[in-house]
Amino acid sequence: MQAPTRHSHNVQGIVCLTAALVFLTISDAIIKWLSPVYALHEITLLRAVIALALVLVFVQFTGGPSTLRTRRPLLHLFRGLLLVLANMFFFLGLSVMPLAEVVALFFTAPLFICLLARPILGEVVGLPRWMAIAVGMFGVVVMVEPGGAGFTWAAVLPVLAALTYSVMVMVTRRLGMVDSASTLAFYIHVAFILVSILSGLLIGNGRFNVFGQVTLDFLLRAWVWPSFTDFQLLLACGAAVAAGSYLLSQSYRIAQASVVAPFEYTGLPFAVVVGYLVWGDLPGTRDIIGSLLIIGSGLLVVYFESRMARPSMKHREP
Repeated sequence: MQAPTRHSHNVQGIVCLTAALVFLTISDAIIKWLSPVYALHEITLLRAVIALALVLVFVQFTGGPSTLRTRRPLLHLFRGLLLVLANMFFFLGLSVMPLAEVVALFFTAPLFICLLARPILGEVVGLPRWMAIAVGMFGVVVMVEPGGAGFTWAAVLPVLAALTYSVMVMVTRRLGMVDSASTLAFYIHVAFILVSILSGLLIGNGRFNVFGQVTLDFLLRAWVWPSFTDFQLLLACGAAVAAGSYLLSQSYRIAQASVVAPFEYTGLPFAVVVGYLVWGDLPGTRDIIGSLLIIGSGLLVVYFESRMARPSMKHREP
């Protein structure tokens, strides 16, 4: 049996990332739906507890608890903290900005990933991949239509989320060389639980929510007991983030970061679809054109990867 090549691993990573974005988009939509009522750290705590329970069930069928052992627990927790910060910046921006604008600004992450992949991971980012990223970024610009009200301080939040997320990807790639995707997902949820509990103990009674500002209200409001319907949504959110975090970890664990990074753009069309199904937001002409460009950027990577993986005629066995 032929051993898997780097290119086959890249294709597997692309598939995992695309599936992860579907699940994570569902999770984001649920959080957006619940954000007017519950504090951000309360939502993330309940989501992480549910996701961790599902990960532990999955671990039982894929090698048992021994697969969770690691020699780098602190680096895992640091990775988790990076993702906690990325989530915080993203959802705080979402509380005061349109969804499409926040998502578009967050998709500067693939550019950050490719910029960091060379100095940190030593990966070569060739011209075809830069072309794919450029096409995807142009698609984002088409969808957002820069200008209008102008740039506000809140726009910095999703960019900070993108940068923090990109550093997390670098750590994922390093840890993925020695640890499994289950281990990576396990420590992510542990980090979310620890940070959320600490936040609840410090600010969960709402005593600091005195500013009357939407973003700070989402962060500082008091915890309340979820209704039965909302608890069902949180269960679904936890299941979605459990699947998404596992697939995301698997993607950057087995594939080159600079290869799979352009596929982060596929999360934008997913967000458009979910926005229509949940809130009835119909995409305009720019949204459709931008989505096609974003999807096309991913297909460019698949095309170039398949060409690189194809053996030349002179090297084929007779």
